[in-house]
Amino acid sequence: MTTIELTDDNFESTIKDNDIVLVDFWAPWCGPCQQFSPIFERSAQDNPDIVHGKLDTEAEQRVAAAAGITSIPTLMAFREGILVFNQAGALQATALAQVVESVKNLDMRGVRADIAAQNNKSAPEN
Repeated sequence: MTTIELTDDNFESTIKDNDIVLVDFWAPWCGPCQQFSPIFERSAQDNPDIVHGKLDTEAEQRVAAAAGITSIPTLMAFREGILVFNQAGALQATALAQVVESVKNLDMRGVRADIAAQNNKSAPEN
């Protein structure tokens, strides 16, 4: 599988409608982004069960701003619609493979329980 282009029109639905989505936030002028691109493409080929999306931060500034992108490249991983990994900087192939395996092996019940616990802590008491 190859990477898909993410835009304002398909970003949310791609995250929501797929089990695991990796997003590479990049820009055409960014040298480290260009170095990371073939690594990301290879991961897409090696992991056809995972959606690999690329979002051009220059063309899709609203989505990049909403995602809080302040440095590129930035890699985000979503599992069942939940952001589970967020790191700026180009990764080496072995590091990206470790991220993929970690995301695949996440206990999503535990993740949801952690989120619920955090929400309960931050909820105002009546």
